[in-house]
Amino acid sequence: MSQVTLRSVVYQVDGQSYESRLAFDASHKGARPGLLMAPNWMGVSAGAEQIAEAVAAKGYVVLVADLYGQTVRPSNADEAGAAMMPLKNDRALLRKRMQAAFEALQSQGEAAVDSSRLATFGFCFGGCCSLELARTGAPLKAAVSFHGTLDTPNPADANNIKGSVLVLHGAADPLVPKEQLPAFEAEMDAAGVDWQLLSYGGAVHSFTDPHANVPGKMMYDAKTASRAFTSMHNLLDEVFKA
Repeated sequence: MSQVTLRSVVYQVDGQSYESRLAFDASHKGARPGLLMAPNWMGVSAGAEQIAEAVAAKGYVVLVADLYGQTVRPSNADEAGAAMMPLKNDRALLRKRMQAAFEALQSQGEAAVDSSRLATFGFCFGGCCSLELARTGAPLKAAVSFHGTLDTPNPADANNIKGSVLVLHGAADPLVPKEQLPAFEAEMDAAGVDWQLLSYGGAVHSFTDPHANVPGKMMYDAKTASRAFTSMHNLLDEVFKA
């Protein structure tokens, strides 16, 4: 019986405190694969923790990355945008915070992580973050983006990617510009990355978020969400095989 536990992991970046949240099955004693989860623009939230718990129940140690700082917890779209945009506009800073969370996942003492089996996944803004971490050359077996933007200021950084890349995209998503898709494909091909882009017909932005309810723009789609998570787990099963 799975006993998923949540713990806080606090660390410093440039003198500022960050509080990420760790989800793991406390009944499991051996080392497990470690997953860094980049949440949507609302940051560390109850919804993000619920996703982390569900994924951790499948045998992973999951850290929900705090990308904004311990005291920044957006409560509405305006606050989320104000916290997110400085990072979207400064990819070096975004990468630095993702790298700090990635290091925290590996160094935390709550749950044993198999350092040879590491991956990242993220949602919306977090999907962008996961891809940016992969572009740093972090030792990832996989990077997965759910309904995230695909642009990057320096496409040549894809040459640093060490693992597989999976993009789970809503074909009707108005928040991911259509031109980003062929640009992403060209970026991945030029770097020789093992990549997949799955485009779900009729799905818009935030299709995995049960609270998304803006018709035509951001809407939960249970069937598409299930398919997308299944695709992620299939990839993780593949890349983590001993």
